[in-house]
Amino acid sequence: MSGARVDVIIPTYNGRAHLAVCLPALARQTYRDFRVIVVDDASTDDTAELVRRVMPEATLLRLPCNSGLAVAINRALASSSAELVAFLNNDTEPEPGWLAALVAALDRHPDAAAVASKLRLFDRRDVLHSAGDTFSRRGVPNSRGVWEVDRGQYDSEEEVFSACGAAALYRRAALEAVAAIDGHVLDPDFFMYCEDVDLAWRLRLLGYRIVFAPDAVVYHRLSATGGGPLASYYVARNTVAVLVKDVPWPILRRNLPRIAAQQARLLLGTLPHLREPAARARLRGLLATPRLLPRMLAKRRRIQSTRRVPIAAVDKLLVD
Repeated sequence: MSGARVDVIIPTYNGRAHLAVCLPALARQTYRDFRVIVVDDASTDDTAELVRRVMPEATLLRLPCNSGLAVAINRALASSSAELVAFLNNDTEPEPGWLAALVAALDRHPDAAAVASKLRLFDRRDVLHSAGDTFSRRGVPNSRGVWEVDRGQYDSEEEVFSACGAAALYRRAALEAVAAIDGHVLDPDFFMYCEDVDLAWRLRLLGYRIVFAPDAVVYHRLSATGGGPLASYYVARNTVAVLVKDVPWPILRRNLPRIAAQQARLLLGTLPHLREPAARARLRGLLATPRLLPRMLAKRRRIQSTRRVPIAAVDKLLVD
């Protein structure tokens, strides 16, 4: 038992420099009923030494081999018992009131499974990265407000389709509900990227809501740990995996022309840039998708058979 109401889980891989900013920011939180679990995904830098020095009270889990963000968080969840669980990327700096705002929002919405933070860019602190995430009828996840100057246009506490997993708070009971169906909270097959989108779909299909807390502000170094060709590969592959695994058939059927056109645009836009590493990685990701299909289809049968909400309730949350 952790003894705290909130466990903050930070997965990290060679992220010593980022943790040197993230951990002190957590130490400054106004909400104090939490503990920190750092999952070191087989780093080769001195991450462990820094954690023990900067935040000796944190729990440090060291994995023997690099297994990916999804597995790292699942391992931390297995050692956690708090009522609420926050996922926080190592390349973030939360403001002092971040966790207090998330907890208060979840308390105000007992039917919500998760609360999304307001993410701003680390190096341009008036520019948004995410004010909650969206999912389009073209089959693409996106960040609400991305690249917009934050002028207060997203300062309402409101429902969003999903929470960006870089900084979000979840209710343990909801996470256990999805794990009971799919065998895990985050799908290890995703490795990294879109694992939070997959989780949001599974929560949504069980009837949970997700809300956005505008006062929960976090500064984020975009893709500082991943990014580049790595991100291009997994985003291309996992976007299709989400469609196959999570999206109900009536929504897929109705939007298939738009989804196909979107994937064709991505492919055609990639081909002229094949000399670039990111473009080649994106193409490899698309080509790797068929290998995932049998597993995604098996998971789809379990997930769709346990859906608790009407299709219309999910469809109305999607954007064009």
